Amino acid sequence: MKNILVTGADGFIGSHLTEWLVKKGYKVKALSYYNSFNHWGWLEDVSCLKDIEVISGDIRDPRYCMNITKDVDSVFNLAALIAIPYSYVAPDSYIDTNIRGTVNLCNAALENNIERFIQTSTSEVYGTAQYVPIDEKHPLQAQSPYSASKISSDAMAMSYFNSFDLPLTIARPFNTYGPRQSARAVIPTIISQIASGKKEIMLGDTSPTRDFNYVLDTCHGILSLAESEKCVGEVVNIGSNFEISVGDTLNLIKEIMKSDVEFKVDPARIRPEKSEVNRLWCDNTKIKNLTGFEPQFDIRAGLESTIEWFKNPENLKKYKVDIYNV
Repeated sequence: MKNILVTGADGFIGSHLTEWLVKKGYKVKALSYYNSFNHWGWLEDVSCLKDIEVISGDIRDPRYCMNITKDVDSVFNLAALIAIPYSYVAPDSYIDTNIRGTVNLCNAALENNIERFIQTSTSEVYGTAQYVPIDEKHPLQAQSPYSASKISSDAMAMSYFNSFDLPLTIARPFNTYGPRQSARAVIPTIISQIASGKKEIMLGDTSPTRDFNYVLDTCHGILSLAESEKCVGEVVNIGSNFEISVGDTLNLIKEIMKSDVEFKVDPARIRPEKSEVNRLWCDNTKIKNLTGFEPQFDIRAGLESTIEWFKNPENLKKYKVDIYNV
């Protein structure tokens, strides 16, 4: 596994994973979503840009996928639409990118004899926990068009393992956070509003719980799965096995940032009642047994690192803190 294609490399997790792979000595081809500005998203900020082959394109095009998977050993598919609120207003686009895009890449990987294919999933496919901690046998619940599209894309990917022996692993990270994350997610929403000097910050429901994972732990977990032959044909959670509410996360951030900010409920940020995922808590036993993976960052350490990044004015100015970004 020397030559790796990372799709969605211009995004939050993708840009960190690209850096991680380069530091580990891999040769990386990084796919950035095509745009006429020739802007490479968060890849513009990575420390190893000169060591990466950046290409621009779109996984919705099957011919393009066939071309970019030539002469690579492994594919890490992180290209996806991930914003839950936007999936309420534009569900068709999630079908095109998350499902059809995955099928295009699986077909191309099969045709070009790819040695390993990592399909990146999400804990949102589980919906509100029916039992905790959530292991890989937990029922899947489509509580938003986004989660429905990821359930479908995971199923299509796994069908290529079962039908055609594509050497595939489904990596299922729980809630990842860290530098470069979109402000549509709750942790950067809180930090960026406080860092910009707000006295009142706008949030949605603070009662749901999450298993938050620092982005470098998520990258470590993804690569651990790719490097283990035991993981072929498996669905594997990546998480910390630690549960915390959004409200308690807010209070911890306020403590670290020495802030007395008050929060107000923004009705626009409230999910439809049956769509809200009220509880997520990862059982990470499987990834530990298969790979020896252990998270390296607890919630405080991860938040401190994230806060330091957001406090840099050059980073903070990239966020429109007065606009709710779906």
